[in-house]
Amino acid sequence: MRKNIILIMTTAVLFFASLGFVFGEPDFDKMLEEIDELGSFEDSDFSCVYTFVSEKPGEETEVTQARMFRRDANEQFVMLILKPEYQKGQGYLKVDDNVWFYDPESRKFTHSSMKENVQNSEARNSDMDGLSLAEDYEVDSWETGKLGNFDSYILTLEALNNEVTYPRLKIWVRTDATIVLKEEDYSLSDRLMRTTYFPKYVKVGDKYVPSQILIVDNLQEGEKTQLTMKNPSTAELPDSVFSKAYIERVNN
Repeated sequence: MRKNIILIMTTAVLFFASLGFVFGEPDFDKMLEEIDELGSFEDSDFSCVYTFVSEKPGEETEVTQARMFRRDANEQFVMLILKPEYQKGQGYLKVDDNVWFYDPESRKFTHSSMKENVQNSEARNSDMDGLSLAEDYEVDSWETGKLGNFDSYILTLEALNNEVTYPRLKIWVRTDATIVLKEEDYSLSDRLMRTTYFPKYVKVGDKYVPSQILIVDNLQEGEKTQLTMKNPSTAELPDSVFSKAYIERVNN
């Protein structure tokens, strides 16, 4: 009888301990959805001006300025290069998963992809788009840690499709707010390709958008790009903005 009571008590302890573990673990699928929701504009358009400052060893620092227009509900963006002068008028148009690059000198569009770099920077076309972590990745493993002064969840994400720029990510998410502080991008062979830091965010409407981003190339030592965002707006944009004709027209 005593042995049975001990067995029942032990089983109960293990059962409730397991419940405590389950209930104590965050819902990471929901966390990815919240990250996407906070950084994407499904109910409005979004526009801003980005400044890219790119550094490469042995080369002069390059400064590129671009005006960005996004319509996340339709998976569209347009980016127009404002500076430097010799690149002014170049532009990018993204519709669904297709990206076209416009060269005003040849007056032609060439097909690009979300995986291509923006100009000569470390940023990719995919960095300019709305977020879709919940759709493209699943959480493979997680742990807790600290990044600077912030307690963080450190999530390892595995890609669910071949359309993403990087098949494996590691992200640091604040435990007190669903904000990404750092991202590491890995290749299929698990090689660290680049590291991105998000030190500053700005609230735009009810969204949080990085106002400063630092991208470090882990393959080419010393190569990095800092992005700074200004003049964010959620004002409605004309449908005509998201077209090849618009990019051609603003260059005339």
